Amino acid sequence: DVQLVESGGGSVQAGGSLRLSCRVTGESINWLCMGWFRQGQGKEREGVATIDSDGTTTYSDSVKGRFTVSRDNAMDTLYLQMDNLKPEDTAMYYCAALPGLSAFQALGVRTNFGHWGQGTQVTVS
Repeated sequence: DVQLVESGGGSVQAGGSLRLSCRVTGESINWLCMGWFRQGQGKEREGVATIDSDGTTTYSDSVKGRFTVSRDNAMDTLYLQMDNLKPEDTAMYYCAALPGLSAFQALGVRTNFGHWGQGTQVTVS
């Protein structure tokens, strides 16, 4: 089975930074489009940042310039560096593996297509 496990969430003050990690087991991520999504309390899940197999990245407008997505295929791990965090970034953050999609397509995923982790909470005060 493919499993995704997120880590690195926590509580931070506005202006601070966090780095999320997502370790994938059961399948190599080499050829997979990967992404970070988030869901705030009472809100719909939204795409945050995606990166496809050739390294092309896409970001939501709300995080562009502050967040950086990257991948280490040798470690089957996805990262999200979050800088200059704002209270509105508070949410549960989910990692996803989205086979066959481009980074742009993946950012707009609204279903449970692909494989998803259980999430890691980020709280910005």
